[in-house]
Amino acid sequence: MVRLISKTNGGFLISKIKQIQGRVFGKLLTEHGIDQINGAQGRILFVLWNDDHIPIGELSGKTGLAKTTLTSMLDRLESSGHVKREYDSSDRRKVMIRLTETAAQMKSRYEKVSAQMNDIFYEGFDDREISAFEENLMRILNNLSKKENLK
Repeated sequence: MVRLISKTNGGFLISKIKQIQGRVFGKLLTEHGIDQINGAQGRILFVLWNDDHIPIGELSGKTGLAKTTLTSMLDRLESSGHVKREYDSSDRRKVMIRLTETAAQMKSRYEKVSAQMNDIFYEGFDDREISAFEENLMRILNNLSKKENLK
């Protein structure tokens, strides 16, 4: 494919958006009394709220976090009483991650913060623009994932 644009800023803009959205999201979490977790830990809890009691490998895939990063984050979430590790009864090598009642009770407040964040993120966009934007992001994610898996 021949590109006429020689200089692009997509990767830089995505990085900058990620940094700023993380700070805004953290501020919203604090405003809603969720100050015991950060945004990255919230991503882990979000996955578990939708699919609790899953192996670390699956959690890594669903969050996009490397297993080494995820392990240290799970250590902190476990010590703060939000998740617990359980060994699979059929395979003791397999560690399952389960939410605690503390984390389960936080779900509705976290969902409110997420909805507020979506409103901020997509302010001024119509549904068509949001769909097109997310389709393009998914294409970029797929392109990067293919390269990552070529190790």
